[in-house]
Amino acid sequence: MAYLSDIEIAQATEMKPITEIAKVAGVDDKYIEQYGKYKAKVDYSLLNESDRPNGKLILVTAITPTPAGEGKTTTTIGLSDGLRRIGKNVVVALREPSLGPVFGIKGGAAGGGYAQVVPMEDINLHFTGDFHAIGAANNLLAAMLDNHIYQGNRLGIDPRRITWKRCVDMNDRQLRFVTDGLGGRVNGTPREDGFDITVASEIMAVFCLASSISDLKARLSRIVVGYTYDEKPVTAGDIGAVGAMAALLKDALKPNLVQTLEGTPAFVHGGPFANIAHGCNSVIATKMAMKLGDYAVTEAGFGADLGAEKFLDIKCRYAGLTPNAVVMVATVRALKMHGGVPKTELGAENLEALEKGIPNLLRHVSNIKNVYKLPCVVAVNRFPTDTDAEIDLVIKKCKELGVNVVLSTVWADGGKGGMALAEEVVRLCEEKNDFSFSYELDTTIEKKIEAIVTRVYGGSNVNFAPAAKKEIAKLTELGFDKLPVCMAKTQYSFSDDMTKLGAPTDFTVTVRQVKVSAGAGFIVALTGDIMTMPGLPKIPAAEKIDVDDNGKISGLF
Repeated sequence: MAYLSDIEIAQATEMKPITEIAKVAGVDDKYIEQYGKYKAKVDYSLLNESDRPNGKLILVTAITPTPAGEGKTTTTIGLSDGLRRIGKNVVVALREPSLGPVFGIKGGAAGGGYAQVVPMEDINLHFTGDFHAIGAANNLLAAMLDNHIYQGNRLGIDPRRITWKRCVDMNDRQLRFVTDGLGGRVNGTPREDGFDITVASEIMAVFCLASSISDLKARLSRIVVGYTYDEKPVTAGDIGAVGAMAALLKDALKPNLVQTLEGTPAFVHGGPFANIAHGCNSVIATKMAMKLGDYAVTEAGFGADLGAEKFLDIKCRYAGLTPNAVVMVATVRALKMHGGVPKTELGAENLEALEKGIPNLLRHVSNIKNVYKLPCVVAVNRFPTDTDAEIDLVIKKCKELGVNVVLSTVWADGGKGGMALAEEVVRLCEEKNDFSFSYELDTTIEKKIEAIVTRVYGGSNVNFAPAAKKEIAKLTELGFDKLPVCMAKTQYSFSDDMTKLGAPTDFTVTVRQVKVSAGAGFIVALTGDIMTMPGLPKIPAAEKIDVDDNGKISGLF
């Protein structure tokens, strides 16, 4: 049987005009700014002018990702459509895809099968230009910083201590380390430099955590771009770049309204990576989804040890949010990979491997229930090759933790395949929860990192490299030690070693570098060989993407 690709399914769906979707969401025309027929921005003033009570907040997260796939975004969308099918007023909030993964390994990132947001091609490519605006603001600050040095360096900035990088929304390893300012005095001051991918820029983190234009400007002003010769931090405010950066970002800050294949309103806004940033869509989009829907469904990137941890410990802390329920997405195929089965052999029943891989799921579930004290349900994306015995084993193991398992078929059946999950989520939302963070802010930077490693990852120890120790001492002296921590870690393991699958124990995480994102409001701890500028694979997804004479795009997942 031949299956349609994601893009073919999306292109075969008749979308409703975005003005109709806005009416479904209860958004008055005065807040809508249309970007063509099927997408629009919604003015953030809606948040201050609506007295509607907030809806329930549902977080969708997942087990540690594998090449077999888990379907977190697909589940988020399918659950939203399922909630709508059982009569609930629901709005979904997702991240915007980065062009890096779209043209790299992953391909499109707007859901899959019959659980997608559309227009899929627009969302995966330029969309409404938000990422271009973020990149422009980032690079304006870089240009003004280097110009300040060139024009006499009134602040006494040490060119060897500049921490601000330029960015581009593309996987381009060639730009990780560059030397610029060459060609004589008229062309700038020669120095070592580098690029981050746009989604790793602190501007992206600031953009996604800001609650208003004034908060955005305050956060931008606090960004540390380097240090003076006498070790004092220099900020974007010191450089005088804040007003112009905010002007570039003012329209981008308005959340983007689109729709699911079934016409459920969806905000797609912001997109920090979860392995090197905090991995959640914007606070403004999440709050708007809660303001408009009785149920707001959102997701956080990669496994729950990354996206969910940062959603709960950073985003919820800053935005004053308390989730009402958490959905943990898993597949039998992925769990068998965690049990040691190669991708080519996942079709055969293998209860032994599944039993070895299930601890990965159980640790993530236990963290949500016992560390963060939130109600949780496991959503198993069922594949045709999954046997009843394998499904029964997952159900049995989760029941031992007091967590229900619901089978999801949203990829094949859309919202209909998410109705059972929707019913369980509605039930969980009525349970009381005693939401807690995994660490308190008033402890040291080291203690916060150790809490994440031991309480969330299941590790036994943290090794701080000499450079990290030195930076922690400096950041503590500067008064940044009470900020939350954003871990930069491989997404493929609880540990900092991507080869340690399942639920490894008795491991040490090495923190090699620590830096402050003062505008975003967190300390970044870099572990292992994590990089803030990915590279393209041997055969990039870009090689399969094309467009015909009628402008119809193909190969986008």
